[in-house]
Amino acid sequence: MNSNLNMKKICILLIFFLFIFSLISLIIGNIKISPNDIIGSLLNSDSIDSSIKTIVLNVRLPRIIMSILIGMLLASSGTVVQTVFQNPLADPYIIGISASATFGAVIAFIFDLPDIMYGIFGFITSVTVALIIFRLSKTKTRTDITTLLIVGIAISSFLGAFTSFSMYLIGQDSFRIVTWMMGYIGAASWGKIFILIIPLFISVIYFYLKRHDLDLLLSGDEESHSMGVDVGKLKKNTLIISALIVGFSVAFTGMIGFVGLIAPHTVRLLTKSSSNTKLIPLSTLGGGLFLLICDTIGRTLLSPIEIPIGVVTAFFGAPFFLYLAMKRKKGG
Repeated sequence: MNSNLNMKKICILLIFFLFIFSLISLIIGNIKISPNDIIGSLLNSDSIDSSIKTIVLNVRLPRIIMSILIGMLLASSGTVVQTVFQNPLADPYIIGISASATFGAVIAFIFDLPDIMYGIFGFITSVTVALIIFRLSKTKTRTDITTLLIVGIAISSFLGAFTSFSMYLIGQDSFRIVTWMMGYIGAASWGKIFILIIPLFISVIYFYLKRHDLDLLLSGDEESHSMGVDVGKLKKNTLIISALIVGFSVAFTGMIGFVGLIAPHTVRLLTKSSSNTKLIPLSTLGGGLFLLICDTIGRTLLSPIEIPIGVVTAFFGAPFFLYLAMKRKKGG
C-alpha cells in the first residue's frame, strides 16, 4: 500500500514538474514571452501579435513536446535494456545501439530519402546491432558486462568511423550529420511529433504488459524459464522494440546519450525498487523531464548561442556513469 502511494506521489510530482518546466521553457529564450501572451497564443487570441504566436505555437511548443517525447523514448528503452542485459550500466548510447541508429540515418541521408525513412533505416541497423551485441556478450547464465562494453565500444567506433568518412565525402552539406552526432531538437515540428507518438505508444504499452516477465529476468535466465517465461523470445522482442524507439529518436534528434542511464537509476534511488511496474512508467516520465530541462539549459544558457543537447546530457551523464561504475566496483 505504502509502495503504491509512494509511486503515485512520485508520478504526480513528475507530471507537476513537467508542466512547470514546460511553462518556463515557453517563457525564456532569445525573446522573453509573458505568461499572458503564452495563454493568449494557446487560445489563438486576436490580441496577440502574430510573431509571438508563431514563436509559441510553431517553435517553442513543438520543441518542448518533442524533447519530452524523445526523453520518454530513450528512458523507457534504457530501463528495459538494463533488464534484458541484467546489468544497470547497459544503455543504448553506451553499448552502441544509438551509434548504429545514426549509421542507418546517415545512409538514408546519403540517398536523400524522406524523413520517415531515417527512422526506418535507423530501426533496421539498430535492431541488427542490438541482436549482435546480445549474442556476443551472452554467457550461459547472464550477460557479461565487460564483453558488453567492449563490443559496444568497438561497434560505436566502427560505425562512427563510417559516419565521419561520410561527413568528409559530403563536405559542406554535412551539417545535418554533425548535428546528429551532438544531438539537436531545434528542428522539431508537429509532423515529427505525430510520428514519434506511434513508437512511444507501442513501446510503453508492450514494456508495461511484459513488466512481470521482465522482473523475472532479474532472477536469471534459468529461474525465469522455470517460471514459464520464454526467455529468448522475450529478450529478442524487447530488444527489437527498444531498437525501434532508439532508431526513430536518433533519426529525428541525433545521438543523445545517458538519458536511458540517468532516469532509471534516479527512479531506483527514489523508490528503492527494481520492479518494472514502477521503473517503466516513472522512468518514462523522468526521462521526459530530464531531457526537457537539458534542452532548456542548452537553448538558453549561452543564448543566442545554442549548446547541443547531447553535450548537456553528457555533462550530467558522464560523471553519473563513473559514479555507478565505482559504486558497482565497491559492491562487487
